[in-house]
Amino acid sequence: MREWADFTVTEEGGQTTVVVTGPLLVSTIGHLDTDLREMEGPVHRVDISEAHPVDTVGAWVIHRFAEEHSAEISGASEQADILLEAVEESASSADVKPRREWFYLRVPEQVGAAVFDFANGVRRVVGFLGAIIAAIGMTIRHPSRLRGKALVRQMELVGITSLPIIGLMSFLIGIVIAQQGAVQLAQFGAETLTVNLVGRITLRELGVLMTAIMVAGRSGSAFAAQIGTMKLTEEIDAMRTIGVAPVEALVLPRILAAIIMMPLLGFFASCVAIIGGAVIGDLMLGIPFLTFLSRIQEVVPIWDLYVGLVKAPVFGLIVALSGCYQGMQVSGNAEDVGLRTTKAVVQAIFMVIVLDAFFAVFFTEIGWG
Repeated sequence: MREWADFTVTEEGGQTTVVVTGPLLVSTIGHLDTDLREMEGPVHRVDISEAHPVDTVGAWVIHRFAEEHSAEISGASEQADILLEAVEESASSADVKPRREWFYLRVPEQVGAAVFDFANGVRRVVGFLGAIIAAIGMTIRHPSRLRGKALVRQMELVGITSLPIIGLMSFLIGIVIAQQGAVQLAQFGAETLTVNLVGRITLRELGVLMTAIMVAGRSGSAFAAQIGTMKLTEEIDAMRTIGVAPVEALVLPRILAAIIMMPLLGFFASCVAIIGGAVIGDLMLGIPFLTFLSRIQEVVPIWDLYVGLVKAPVFGLIVALSGCYQGMQVSGNAEDVGLRTTKAVVQAIFMVIVLDAFFAVFFTEIGWG
């Protein structure tokens, strides 16, 4: 059975003495600490001659109690005396938690820090873009510097391995659009316009947009995690040491792979979504599967396809840039890899949606609406 530390109070000659008994260890001092904190009244002496063994936590509790009551400590063994001296030397009167500034001082300070962080972020982004442009210029001047195997490998990771999940997602999106569209259009007796709805919205908007979001969550996060881990383990510094430019070796193949594969993935997603819509048309609307597909060619303007293909490489560029940039900013510890990876995905999705809204307005203004 574990022995707990305890104390008794004695009065002698007008002097109050607290006699502590038992082991003063971190595992046995819990009740004693609570009782000492609740004790009131003057205390002149703390006797620990019957308290052993003593560890640092026990010495700190006794020292704090004696300091609060301006009492002297007696009966300390040689070991306890050494610990009490060490605790006394390391004692500090500073607040455990710094005092919070007034809001009229705190708010401007936080705003200023946010402005400076934003300015530094812009400076780093501009520097990163400059390094990429320089790498592209060097690659154009010396095509042999392009790492073909790395590019093909990244195209496989970004494109080929993404086909199953993107295909499944697009098929289900096509089913949802066709089913929900048919239900709403049936109120006006226009179920046949479901073909128009599915064809235009998938080729023009949702096919490429949802693909970009999936690539951001899948490949953009992978870019940030891979490069961030290499930055953390100093592999990137080692590459610079042996004369290999990290931007050429790591960033450029990923950016080119995303730009090349996004139009193909977007077109694939749109086609699979149309097939999903055709399945629902055959099952719910009585529109034969092949008739649905042939009607797509008649009701969907060719520029809807062009709009999707124009947006796709831009979305791929944004996703790759965000992932690679955040990966290159990793520093400190492994936790920063996770934070930067999350930030890469959030920034990429946000910028893709913003650019999609811009493209929607732009193409409407030029007559491709």
